[in-house]
Amino acid sequence: MLRRRRREQPDQVAEETLAAPTRASGPWDADEPHPDHDRTDLGGLRLPHNPDFDVRLASVGDQHVGVVALWEESSLQLQALAAPKSSGLWDEIRVKIKTSAKTLEEREGPFGVELAGQIAVEGGTRPARYLGIDGPRWFLLAVINGRAAVDDTVAEAFVDFVRDIVVVRGDEPMAREESIPLRRPNEQPAADQPEAQQQNPFKRGPEISEIR
Repeated sequence: MLRRRRREQPDQVAEETLAAPTRASGPWDADEPHPDHDRTDLGGLRLPHNPDFDVRLASVGDQHVGVVALWEESSLQLQALAAPKSSGLWDEIRVKIKTSAKTLEEREGPFGVELAGQIAVEGGTRPARYLGIDGPRWFLLAVINGRAAVDDTVAEAFVDFVRDIVVVRGDEPMAREESIPLRRPNEQPAADQPEAQQQNPFKRGPEISEIR
């Protein structure tokens, strides 16, 4: 399980306390005012602390490309991607997901339009929900699998978790739909670390093929 960092960086905390949040909830952009409390710092994502969740980094080779939170016979997959300045990605990615999984249907959810239904897995099907959130130059994909995909009471904990995530896009140039780099808590980014590989956010498998 990932260990949360005790406090965010002093400079960041100082900036965040200059102004009150202008929205009721997130996900938050690191550069906008947001609630100041302990979060697990994974570089591109800062996650709220929920002691009931088993939170793990999802990796492809040596590249951390996402996060998986396990709870109540359910899972929440998170992946943050770079997006264009001019427009978001969710409308486009939603079409691709529906083309890949034709059993999913659009419905209104806590973050706007989402996809829900049954997806094919080895040995049968399982319920899933795809939630997409467009931010300033980033896109956050949250996929709920298992019991929480059909039980709103269980899903509420995952939704609240997503609402308090902080996305750290950074100023570095990034390709469209490139994974925003993640790292282990309290691990400093290496100067010679290779650039993040572009990942397909709606393809099941690679982003969770290695969880550690």
